[in-house]
Amino acid sequence: MPHRFDFLVLGGGVAGLSFALQAARHGTVAVLTKRERSESNTAYAQGGIASVLAPTDSFDAHIEDTLVAGAGLCHRDAVEVTVREGPGRIRELVQLGAEFDRHTTGEFDLTREGGHSARRIIHAHDLTGREVQRALLAKCDETPNITFFPNTAAIDLILDRHVPRPGTGRCLGVYALLENGSIERFLGRVTVLATGGAGKVYLYTSNPDVATGDGVAMAYRAGAQVANMEFYQFHPTCLYHPEAKSFLISEALRGEGGKLRLKGGQTFMERYHPLGALAPRDVVARAIDAEMKRTGDECVYLDMTHMGRAFLAERFPNIYATCKAFNIDIAVQPIPVVPAAHYQCGGVVTDLHGRTNVPGLYAIGEVTCTGLHGANRLASNSLLEGLVFGHRAVKMAVEELASLPTPREDPPEWDPGSAVESDESVVVSHNWDEIRRLMWNYVGIVRTDKRLMRARRRLQLLREEIRDYYWRFKVTRDVIELRNIADVAMLIVDCAARRKESRGLHYTLDYPHADDHHGPRDTILSREF
Repeated sequence: MPHRFDFLVLGGGVAGLSFALQAARHGTVAVLTKRERSESNTAYAQGGIASVLAPTDSFDAHIEDTLVAGAGLCHRDAVEVTVREGPGRIRELVQLGAEFDRHTTGEFDLTREGGHSARRIIHAHDLTGREVQRALLAKCDETPNITFFPNTAAIDLILDRHVPRPGTGRCLGVYALLENGSIERFLGRVTVLATGGAGKVYLYTSNPDVATGDGVAMAYRAGAQVANMEFYQFHPTCLYHPEAKSFLISEALRGEGGKLRLKGGQTFMERYHPLGALAPRDVVARAIDAEMKRTGDECVYLDMTHMGRAFLAERFPNIYATCKAFNIDIAVQPIPVVPAAHYQCGGVVTDLHGRTNVPGLYAIGEVTCTGLHGANRLASNSLLEGLVFGHRAVKMAVEELASLPTPREDPPEWDPGSAVESDESVVVSHNWDEIRRLMWNYVGIVRTDKRLMRARRRLQLLREEIRDYYWRFKVTRDVIELRNIADVAMLIVDCAARRKESRGLHYTLDYPHADDHHGPRDTILSREF
């Protein structure tokens, strides 16, 4: 028998948990997480949440900063909704028990990050995401209508087959792989994608292993529109150390006065932007990439040595301790850093209530393209987006729930066909490595038409191999993730190839300027059935 719920949520980050808590007031909720329920991009978010919380700040200023960072591609209505509803969502978080850094007066200790014209970043030391997730999970545990299914990997969305043509069916839920190897049906009257980003598509990333683009890939295969996947944000500063895996060095260090230097000690950001080290992330990442290519050095350095040990240990305890574990004392040594894939600014197209073009399917958080981020996300707008749209989607989903007809019959069980246990798992690991390496080399911070063409040709062959493997052998989580990163890689390449200009995070040597003649426009893809 299938698992039945009113609301089916895929993903346990800030967006998914925010939705689940609100939706639980109106029906039963299942939350599926691919690994342990606390493992999500949210848990690794260091910097904070951007919101207008100081009397000297304004909604207009936050809106303008977001629009400027987005390089003309933001949807103003999405920006206004997010900025104006932000303070209310943060107040709710505090009421749930989330604890943020405060001054002795009790006021929030607001910090500043790149692209912001004011101090408006609320934070919990340098572990903001972990604190937000802790508070949300604790509240979920007190909510009887919410059931968690950890270590449960969604394979594909289930669509109603009683429709006149493929690509028009309502979403009924998902087929999912359980920890014991069985594949079961999870049915939701409303299905919500909150699966986060796809950093593992690239060789170097700040993201955890779960970030394999599952939501975008599944939605695209089901007929949902996907947009602006060419805009992948590379965080300028990931720790460069052979034993450090995906450890982010928060932008807040530069917000507090950190200096970017070359190996010889020279600063360089003033040559690239008036804001220097506090320039928007796309500018900083490109500058570091250019300097590394020019000098042949393997990294650059973030210097915090002028800040003092006491301040660094108190303000950035996690970064301080982690660097110390790798024998880097940031009070006396600059931190070696490199850019790394960090945030997916495009994704599944939704309206301002999280609805996709597939009936019954919603999407919230990093998996989406709401129009908030445009061509480049403003720092610390991501947790904010998850909170705001997690809340907004519930209202519309509850209304839709009341008007939904009951499906005429259950969808069929998963059909394994003649699949057998694999004896060729080396194919999975080899293809996984090749995709991530070719994406880094050909579809990274700087692109050309020739590089994109090479990437597409190789991806086409790899996807054929993966498709053959997927149907011949029993499904495993590794195969699910490989299939998804291959699909997402192709979407990034296709979107990048269609944009004949440089804008925001998409920089191509063949078209180094913005196409202001035709004006900013989204790159929208949808599968042809």
